[in-house]
Amino acid sequence: WLPDAMEGPTPVSALIHAATMVTAGVYMIARCGTLFVGNTAAMALIGGTTALVAGFIAVGQWDIKKVLAYSTVSQLGFMVAAVGVGAYGAAMFHLVTHACFKALLFLGSGSVIHGMEHGHHHLAHEGHRHDHGDDDHFDAQDMRYMGGLRRRMPITYWTYLFGTLALAGIIPFSGFWSKYDILLDSIKSGVDDGRLGGYVAFALLLTAAVFTAFYMWRQVSLIFFGEPRHAAAEHAEESGSLMTTPLLILAGLSLLIGFINVPSGFPILGWLFGEHSFTSFLEHSVAYAHAGSFNFLLAALAVTLALAAIYQARQLYNDRVLAQIPPDPLQANEQTAPAFALANAKLYWDEFYFKYLIWPYRRAAYWLAEELDWRFWHDFVHHRLIRDPFNRATEFLTQPVDKGIIDRAFNRVGELTRDLSARVRTIQTGYVRTYALSVLLGALLVMVLILFPVIRELLGI
Repeated sequence: WLPDAMEGPTPVSALIHAATMVTAGVYMIARCGTLFVGNTAAMALIGGTTALVAGFIAVGQWDIKKVLAYSTVSQLGFMVAAVGVGAYGAAMFHLVTHACFKALLFLGSGSVIHGMEHGHHHLAHEGHRHDHGDDDHFDAQDMRYMGGLRRRMPITYWTYLFGTLALAGIIPFSGFWSKYDILLDSIKSGVDDGRLGGYVAFALLLTAAVFTAFYMWRQVSLIFFGEPRHAAAEHAEESGSLMTTPLLILAGLSLLIGFINVPSGFPILGWLFGEHSFTSFLEHSVAYAHAGSFNFLLAALAVTLALAAIYQARQLYNDRVLAQIPPDPLQANEQTAPAFALANAKLYWDEFYFKYLIWPYRRAAYWLAEELDWRFWHDFVHHRLIRDPFNRATEFLTQPVDKGIIDRAFNRVGELTRDLSARVRTIQTGYVRTYALSVLLGALLVMVLILFPVIRELLGI
């Protein structure tokens, strides 16, 4: 999900996607290391494979932030592999150094995008058109529209170069020290402990380090070297001090923060910083995984391979080639074109997810919704087993019981009351003589009722 999250603002990418949230998983695994003791080899292989695959994909990306996103995934693979070989201190050290130089690169990419958008707005305001492409398809994040920005944006260029060298693992930048620790601990895991996973992880990580140096210098070449390939790049301007000041601070950290964990065997610096290194503040069970003295051969190998990758990238993306991009020289070469297409398509992971995960999930969800929920539950259970018997019961209660018994009884009472009232109503004729006769008869009846006891007593009845 990380490359897709690059649609967000660049400062968010620098803070969350480089230094905090995405690395929280590595920190959690390191803190819960005792839970993964039985699966360290698998963890190391997963981390190494992730580092290599993500680095390979980054080679084929055109979006400036997508390259950094896959680079972040690759560096997370370095950290997970370090935890897998038991190098918790090296993993956390790389987490710290990565936070500095990757935040620098993300903010630097934001500065580049800002400069490109400023140049494009200048063109729109002046009414200019670019001869090499259609402005309607302009993308400020597409490196194919850039080029020659080192002259237009010098501060961004130099700070971005610092971040690139740190990520590539060039001495004395911070990335060298942390990557060296991981490579050393992985190979020592294989040599000292006899772990095949350590050897395999070392090979994967070393290859991933070569890819890292290559795709980062490819990015630097596409952005800053050569001539502008779009009028927006010709009119790009350096960002203001509010944006360049953090770049300068992070560039300093990318250079200096690696010295907090210089190996004890390194000349001069190891003597100065060794006793107060980054891992010396950790518990011994965490810090002492595969610690050892500085290995000059391994350091020379790592730096030499990184420099060779940078040299190869510079040779491929020289000024002559940069003037005609696209297509990419790797894309134009028949031998490397299939690999570049594979990297550009992200190894078809999206297609794989859709075909083997999303599509089956949708089919299962459709079956659950249509067959199970609608047809079985709604039609069969709800309608046939619940609604229809309930309707029949209510119909029985409505017709024979309610209408046949209850309504008929109440209706009969009403009919009797109506008949009685009709009979009583006949007494009311409306004639005065009838009412006078009624009064007279009533008075006589009252007198009889009053005098009846007296008459009965006189007569002796």
